[in-house]
Amino acid sequence: MDEVQHKFVDVGGLKLHVAEIGTGPNVVLFLHGFPEIWYSWRHQMIALANAGFQAIAPDHRGYGLSNPPTQPDKASFAEILTDLLSLLDALQIAKVFLVAKDFGVWPAYLLAVLHPERVLGMVTIGVPLKPKRSAFHQYLPEGFYMSRWRVWEPGRAEADFGCLDVKTVVRNIYILFSRSEIPMAAENQEIMDLVDLSTPLPPWFTEEDLATYGALYEKSGFQTTLQVPYRSSGDDPNITDPKVKVPVLLIMGGKDYILRFQGIEDYINNGEMNELVSNLEIKFLPEGTHFVQEQSPDEVNQLILTFLAKNV
Repeated sequence: MDEVQHKFVDVGGLKLHVAEIGTGPNVVLFLHGFPEIWYSWRHQMIALANAGFQAIAPDHRGYGLSNPPTQPDKASFAEILTDLLSLLDALQIAKVFLVAKDFGVWPAYLLAVLHPERVLGMVTIGVPLKPKRSAFHQYLPEGFYMSRWRVWEPGRAEADFGCLDVKTVVRNIYILFSRSEIPMAAENQEIMDLVDLSTPLPPWFTEEDLATYGALYEKSGFQTTLQVPYRSSGDDPNITDPKVKVPVLLIMGGKDYILRFQGIEDYINNGEMNELVSNLEIKFLPEGTHFVQEQSPDEVNQLILTFLAKNV
């Protein structure tokens, strides 16, 4: 990974850590999810740079090496959108392709519908585009991981995470989110209890990868990461025209636990998304999990490169 360059960019008094590689005329901006950081895009960034693109991947505020907001408990998706616009302005980038994963899909959507002049096209991974953020926790039991990580029982998630070192927390989440079942705890059980310490990492996620995550989370901790995305689900702006007018590619792993969320598989398969996105492609990787871009990088890279080639 030595070829990836790193710098800090000031966005309104807060410094974002940005990884970048490539010098091509077309720029691809990568937006990570939870518990990811820029590093989750390592395979895609190198592949796109080799294909002649400039690849940029920031750590969201409060993640990795980026500064946390001054009030982490009030962090919002609106701030992430502002950060992205400020980042593009600071780097003097007029337009980008977006590649977004997990909760990163929501700020990507906001950027595309509120500032369409800045977006050329979008790839979303693991989460389909929706005009409002879905409150899945309303339809699932109390032990659902999203419910546990919200603020309905103050301090519970912090205590659960705080019983372990940050490296083990990331390890457990990668193991849990790589399964096809939704992480669900019993009444007197915590989410971290769902993973036995003897459970091996997924074969595509190495101890070296885990060490990289662990070192970065030693700096950031999990305060902001619990706020965004889990505690800011009501953070929906007033969007007058929800339609995405740029080309969109959705990549889903066939074994992604997200497909178990109520209504989500039907939403993807019944054509409803076409009402929101006029130029839409959907690609399923049958063996893919929620981390399909790390699990099957060659397949995901080829899908992204084919999409970009059609829309440059």
